Amino acid sequence: MNSSNRGSNPSAEGTRLQKVLAAAGFGSRRRCEQLIDEGRVSVDGKIVTHQGVRVNPREVVIRVDDQRIAAPADTVVLAMNKPLGFLTAMSDDRGRPCVGDIVYESEFGVGSGVHQLAHVGRLDADTEGVLLFTNDGDLSHLLTHPSFGVSKTYVAGVTGVMRPGDIKRLKQGIKIDDRPVVVESAKILDTSHIGSLVELTIHEGRNRIVRRLLAELGFPVESLIRTRFGSVNLGRLRSGDIRSLSEAEIAGLMDAAEQRK
Repeated sequence: MNSSNRGSNPSAEGTRLQKVLAAAGFGSRRRCEQLIDEGRVSVDGKIVTHQGVRVNPREVVIRVDDQRIAAPADTVVLAMNKPLGFLTAMSDDRGRPCVGDIVYESEFGVGSGVHQLAHVGRLDADTEGVLLFTNDGDLSHLLTHPSFGVSKTYVAGVTGVMRPGDIKRLKQGIKIDDRPVVVESAKILDTSHIGSLVELTIHEGRNRIVRRLLAELGFPVESLIRTRFGSVNLGRLRSGDIRSLSEAEIAGLMDAAEQRK
């Protein structure tokens, strides 16, 4: 590669340009790809108009509309399988167990150099499953603000035998506080003579909304687990375990919010 095209066609090593832009706060990966297509992004002074360019943001000068972007901060996003009985809080002055205790005692705690981690939204103490943490306030806002409506999937164990008609009522919309709860999908996973297991996906973030929704339908919730937040699945993460999300997963979360705008 000669020096004349090094800026606009960097080495195959490095990070895709659209991911660097997304990490710098220019929107979802899809939005950043659009910025490149529109010829608004330059690398070392040369306009980039094709996708797939890789860069090391610490070694090149990247500009969007002539605005230079700094090397991206170390954005951290963690996924925890929140255990039962833990408050969604980073600390508790009454000494009750909280998710912050788990984070601080993990490899991502204070000694790791990761600071200002906060939980993204919350789960009740009696709810388990996917809970995200980040040190990026803008990303947290994107994932939790009602206007973006990132989807969440839950599996609930309820008292009572659910029928297909009950699923139909869920999908038609049940009002809570005079506002219908939009259920994207719902299905019965299992039933017995005393209870049922149901999976549902919603975009709501209101307090205890899944429990209130199913109780309104006549099925009190006995157990509840969030299995997915946006594009992040619980997978094989064991109760109380934490993992760091990849750049691709973070971009996927941003895309999920962008699609709902």
